[in-house]
Amino acid sequence: MICKICGETAGEQFKAKILKKYNISYFYCNNCGFLQTEEPYWIQEAYKNPINKSDTGYLYRNIYLSRKLTILLMLFFDKKGKFLDYAGGYGVFVRLMRDIGFDFYWDDKYTENLFALGFEYENLKSNKDMKIKERTIEAVTTFESFEHFVNPIEEIEKMLSISNNIILTTELLPDPLPKPNDWWYYGLDHGQHISFYSKRTFLFLAHKYGLNYSNLDNLHILTNKKISSLALKVLKFSKFGLHKLLQRRIESKTWKDHSINKNKS
Repeated sequence: MICKICGETAGEQFKAKILKKYNISYFYCNNCGFLQTEEPYWIQEAYKNPINKSDTGYLYRNIYLSRKLTILLMLFFDKKGKFLDYAGGYGVFVRLMRDIGFDFYWDDKYTENLFALGFEYENLKSNKDMKIKERTIEAVTTFESFEHFVNPIEEIEKMLSISNNIILTTELLPDPLPKPNDWWYYGLDHGQHISFYSKRTFLFLAHKYGLNYSNLDNLHILTNKKISSLALKVLKFSKFGLHKLLQRRIESKTWKDHSINKNKS
């Protein structure tokens, strides 16, 4: 099978049963360290519920990441810029970040926007009252989505057409490759995880697009900025309340957004 990241030949590594009924093959690329399933013919069934019922960490993850991103965006990016949450789910993260004070927008082609109504990226793009510069996106965030991509390069290039800075989360592929029942992230019960990335994969992507790659555990950054690994580790201090200290330097948009949406209705 052809690797969907680098185009080299990927060899079959093992088979696994997903959704308790489909025996599928997994293929690994020795060139870029990417693991992919065979073409996901089961994907429509897997997305009967876009947020799978086994994802019990959905709310905790969004709260945790809002704290991490408060530090990251305040220290390394333009905190007054506009941000896009790509594949943003129900809009929980966008709402949290706007409540903190960041100008975030939502986009997701599969999931209904429940919590960030009025702040869809499509509306921002089509706002002719704003200059193009005013619509520029400082960074794209996308959490727990890379492993869902059927065509990763296509999705990555869409994001890079919006911003040269991508901040994402996904679990790194362990080395050696775990057996199907030895790694929860294969997601065999729901069948939505079909693409798996190693550190080598992200380094390959960074080189391909002329970007820098940094990571801290499962948080990854592809950016045209230079962020040292040492500087990135400051994010670990979020558990000591650094995000609260930085948050005081930015004004919440909760009430302002209330007024905007009220006037639209």
